[in-house]
Order: sequence, then structure tokens, then C-alpha cells
Amino acid sequence: MTPDELAEILLDFAVKIVNVTDKLSRIFIGRHIGGQLFRSATSAGTNYGEARAAESRSDFIHKMSVVLKELNETNYWLLLIKKSELLPTVEIEPLISESTSLSNIIGKSLITARKKGHPKDAQ
Repeated sequence: MTPDELAEILLDFAVKIVNVTDKLSRIFIGRHIGGQLFRSATSAGTNYGEARAAESRSDFIHKMSVVLKELNETNYWLLLIKKSELLPTVEIEPLISESTSLSNIIGKSLITARKKGHPKDAQ
């Protein structure tokens, strides 16, 4: 998967979260949880963009670590929505699966970056 493809996947994921948070906003507790979910899920994509423009290996690793933290937080909020039955499981489970897959991709990228270094460090 190319960096552009991953950026597009993160953007598409954020769009799905926008749609879920819109549904959550119709109930009182859903507004709080939806706001937290919205912030973490959309932050993952924006921080990935920052990581792609990193100035060094350590900067890249730091920014990708933030992406991973945001995806982990997103996963937490999705699990809370599922467990508290705020939305039907059938709507939430695919997002949990996607969030987990994205976390795995970012985690593997971090492992690779720590082993190989970042191209901008060689300049």
C-alpha cells in the first residue's frame, strides 16, 4: 500500500465516522461520545499527513506514534458505543474492524521506521 492510498483510506474512515457521529448527536450521551470519537478519528488522518512531511526519522516516528494513539482512542470509543448499545452492532463492528486494521498498519510502519530509519535522515 502506498502512502497516498493509506491517506485516502484514513480519509474514507473519517467520513464513515462523521456519519456515525451525526447519528450519535441525536441522543444526549451520544453527543459527548460522538465528539470524542470524531476528534480522535479525524486526528488520525491529519497526523498521518504531518508524518508524511516529517523532517527526520525521529519526527516521523513521533508523528506516526500519535496516529497510532488516535486510532487506539477511536477504537475505544467504538467499543464503548457497541457495549453501551448506543448504535446497532451491525453499524459499529465494521468500524471497529477497520480501526483495528488501521492500527495494525500504522504499528507495522512504526516497527519498520524504527528498524530502517527515515529517508530524510540520510540527506
